[in-house]
Amino acid sequence: MPNQGRPSETASSAHDRVYRSLRQQIMHGELAPGQALTLRGLARRFEVSMTPAREALRRLAAEGAVTLSSSGRVTTPDLSNERIEELATLRALIETELATRALPRAHIALIERLQTINMANAEAAVKRDAVGYIRTNLEFHRTLYLRAQAPAMLAIAETVWLQLGPTMRAVYARLGRSEPPHHHRTIIAALKAGDEPALRLAVRTDVTQGLRHLTA
Repeated sequence: MPNQGRPSETASSAHDRVYRSLRQQIMHGELAPGQALTLRGLARRFEVSMTPAREALRRLAAEGAVTLSSSGRVTTPDLSNERIEELATLRALIETELATRALPRAHIALIERLQTINMANAEAAVKRDAVGYIRTNLEFHRTLYLRAQAPAMLAIAETVWLQLGPTMRAVYARLGRSEPPHHHRTIIAALKAGDEPALRLAVRTDVTQGLRHLTA
């Protein structure tokens, strides 16, 4: 029998804890494409009853982070080539716009922060730490896009990242990358120069190039 929850934890907070933890794991590629999830397994792992686990999965399914089959089987997304191309196109459209809106607010403190994150991204690449690599890669983009002051647009971008998380792990495994993508440095250079066309091109290339390896 799973624990009924942590002391003083309400059903709502238990559901939120399971949801946020699973969401982060899926987004950062900790779970493989098509990996099955069970209510009993989640309840045991998070020490909650079945209800918070069920609610967390329903919420994640609404975001496209997991798939619910007609038989009730729950899995992480195993995307077709067409779906990968669709999500890559969405990333290119939304993230170039976010970067453009962030450009006028790209002061030196932001650029220094992006450089620090990119160093951590490089370290994860050298260590072949797939989850660390994906996490710092998304942190780089999120840090820039927060300056766009466009929360609705950023929320859409994060939903796309969530659906692509397991696939990004598969991309990493296929590429066997041991160095960070040079497009991050190009993005930083464009921000320093205030060069909007160069920034848009660098972001578009960065967010789509890896996914092409899965649809080739």
